[in-house]
Amino acid sequence: MSAMPTLEARSVSKSFSVDGKELPVLHGVSLQIMPGEMVAIMGPSGSGKSTLMYCLAGLDQPTSGQVSFNGTDLAGRSRKVLAEMRRGELGFVFQSYNLVPTLTAYENVALPYLLSGKKPPREQLIAVMNEVGLGHRVDAKVPSMSGGEQQRTALARVLAQQPQIVFADEPTGALDSRSGELVMTRLGEIAREPGRSAVVVTHDPGVAARCDRVIFLFDGRLAGELRPQSVAQVADVLTQLTERKQA
Repeated sequence: MSAMPTLEARSVSKSFSVDGKELPVLHGVSLQIMPGEMVAIMGPSGSGKSTLMYCLAGLDQPTSGQVSFNGTDLAGRSRKVLAEMRRGELGFVFQSYNLVPTLTAYENVALPYLLSGKKPPREQLIAVMNEVGLGHRVDAKVPSMSGGEQQRTALARVLAQQPQIVFADEPTGALDSRSGELVMTRLGEIAREPGRSAVVVTHDPGVAARCDRVIFLFDGRLAGELRPQSVAQVADVLTQLTERKQA
């Protein structure tokens, strides 16, 4: 008996209203994310990568089509339930970090617990912060932290949250090579734990090559899929799509 997909998109389309006109961004995208997978989404600029991820994560609703999490349509969930899921089952690592600037690094890591009205397990959270090299920055306020430290704080929050699926949008885009390596290593470890998964939107072939599968988009449509064997292999497909876009 085959496993149920953690996440499934069926014929997902998305349009935005701009100056009274409908601007289509996604066109009938269907895909599955299985337990134990880390899947990259790639494509030229403007191909709809981030829009697709927002629909997959329940942060935005498709204009048509369906997104299911553990077999249940996200469109049928109330806003309250979706908010609870984002504090528990769904984790996020964004290039913009999504940290609260008035809180300390520790308080940002503990935020899912605080928002749920639960007492944060301080020793456990400090251990996670030590794991990502932030043990000396527990009480640091966000404005005093480097970009790498802020991204590692966002990563520590996900590690502490232990979600079923992590959504990462350009997670290494603003990082040095050392911090980027740490983020991708830990995302891979999270995704390959039993019952967990990760979706990574990236423009970096090196990041995508570390994933189990790479899904390519072109002008809001699926343009192919790859089980990467090398960085060069991923880069070649992305280059072909980019040149096609520019033609």
